[in-house]
Amino acid sequence: MASTGDLEPTHYPARRAAQVALHYLNTHHGSPFRVFGLQQVHKASAEDVAAGGRKYKLDFSVTDWGSGSAGPALRCSADVLFPRTERHSAPEVQLHCEALHQINSTAQEEDAFYQKYISPDSTVSARDIPDSFGNMSEEMQPFWRLARVAASFIMLRESSENTEFNMAKVASVTQQESSEEQLMLEFVVLLHDFPSQEIVQWKLLASWSPDRGVRVLQTEWQPRCPHATKPPN
Repeated sequence: MASTGDLEPTHYPARRAAQVALHYLNTHHGSPFRVFGLQQVHKASAEDVAAGGRKYKLDFSVTDWGSGSAGPALRCSADVLFPRTERHSAPEVQLHCEALHQINSTAQEEDAFYQKYISPDSTVSARDIPDSFGNMSEEMQPFWRLARVAASFIMLRESSENTEFNMAKVASVTQQESSEEQLMLEFVVLLHDFPSQEIVQWKLLASWSPDRGVRVLQTEWQPRCPHATKPPN
């Protein structure tokens, strides 16, 4: 049986729950020039709840990868509830991050990026971001961040107490015809589940604009085994 009460912040249960809170943060505040990474879990506890499930209380810090390694750390607190149901249900997250509004604005960069790629002449298409040597061109970095934010919607939805997802690679990105003044991008992403060491492939259609943010319109799990019929969860 999983332990309750105070948890060791560096151990798997605390880190896994914090990763879920991180996915939630990225779905709400990520962009082509902003995506958050987990820096450290400072404090964590867990309790069983009467309604069925386990709730984790977390104190942790994140950094904005869009600002590089020198980006400021943000202190966050979160409640993450993993429901216990017959069929898989996404975790429920309540999150608060201090000074989130004080992060350097990326509005100017986002507008320039949007104006460049909303053009009917724009036909972005790329594979393997980063490449097998870990290299990524500067031009592809905003698309990698968009893929990471879009993948966060899937990772949040598919997470459970037995998983810890991260995006391993963008296998491909293909720009689609713009719709309703939104950039439309089809991604194929590889997601790594740390406990099982499984790599899961998803195809997703995402839209983005500076005023409406990232939205995931379609998702499709792509099994690597021809006999597989459903996602791991």
